[in-house]
Amino acid sequence: MAKSEGKTFEFLDESHIDPSLLEVFDFDSPKQYIKTETDEFSAVCPFSGLPDIAYVKIEYFPIGGKCVELKSLKYYFVSFRNVGIYQEAATKRMYSDLFSALNTKQLMVTTIYNIRGGFQTTCVEGSLD
Repeated sequence: MAKSEGKTFEFLDESHIDPSLLEVFDFDSPKQYIKTETDEFSAVCPFSGLPDIAYVKIEYFPIGGKCVELKSLKYYFVSFRNVGIYQEAATKRMYSDLFSALNTKQLMVTTIYNIRGGFQTTCVEGSLD
């Protein structure tokens, strides 16, 4: 919950992020590079209670023999919508959940958040090395 000039903004905690929504399918092409992008990610700033909107880029090589199913990825992102989570923590959480689902070490998640208060924040978690 955030307060601003006598107003209270309610939001959910991180336990409402649902990685079980992520579905993967078998895909054996370890040399194929996969990039998935969206500018429709949102969560809530736990300090202000205001929405954080971001572009998200997910890059990976399916070395573990798995691909993420895109509709399930969208539902997973929607589970962040009313969650109070800092931008850096959201990026780390996406990486961690995708790392577990895809079972690949060549995974990178980049978030570029809309400008707030004159600051643009870019977070990168993981590596394609």
